[in-house]
Amino acid sequence: MVIQDSTDFARQIIAVILAAGSGTRMGSETAKQFMDLCGRPLLAVTLNHFQRCNLVDRIVLVVPPEHIEYCRSEIVDRFTFNKVYKIVPGGERRQDSVRNGLEAINHPCNLVLIHDGVRPLMSNGLLERLIEAAQGCKAVITGLPVKESVKEVDSTARVLRSIDRRGVYLIQTPQIFRLGDIKLAHKKAVEHGWEDATDDAFLVEKLGIPVTIIQGEEDNIKVTTPRDLEIARLLLSKRSASSEE
Repeated sequence: MVIQDSTDFARQIIAVILAAGSGTRMGSETAKQFMDLCGRPLLAVTLNHFQRCNLVDRIVLVVPPEHIEYCRSEIVDRFTFNKVYKIVPGGERRQDSVRNGLEAINHPCNLVLIHDGVRPLMSNGLLERLIEAAQGCKAVITGLPVKESVKEVDSTARVLRSIDRRGVYLIQTPQIFRLGDIKLAHKKAVEHGWEDATDDAFLVEKLGIPVTIIQGEEDNIKVTTPRDLEIARLLLSKRSASSEE
């Protein structure tokens, strides 16, 4: 795999990790990104992938304003995540948090990775495949093809039509973009009122920039409920057991 030389600062890759959610669906006083996942905070497990990846140069961490110092001392410093060079406050919505993270980047770079901090089970292989794909594409996202039947319904849950699932994907993070493109997309979102974007590719698509999708991973789940956390613990425990064999 041919990757840009990280000694060329203009070509560095920076990751923006989003961990600013409140986690109300988890039903706990502890925000989901700080909950225990096999002996470590969930967010620490996520950050470790980017810390270990030689292709990622720096990390911007976006967290709730009231948890900035906690993250600095109990996660970044405690686990020696020395690639984290900025910890910034999140916004009201996800896209506000992403914008805050992008605006904090004052170090020359070419590519920006955006990843949900509560997706701790992404493999290093997926991260490398995504960066490799970005060498020839303007924007690259990860996702899984839909397996079940898909139907569109109205506000009363009445089925309107069946949708051909071929070509339909469930989208994940990480996603990767040219820094200039993603910054412009978020700027235009503010100017034109493009609200409630569930992922950043949505905004880039509105600029007419082609977005390429690569195969994601079944284990790359987003932890939002207690059941998700149980599954993540099971999967991570199995990985640990396999590595010890």
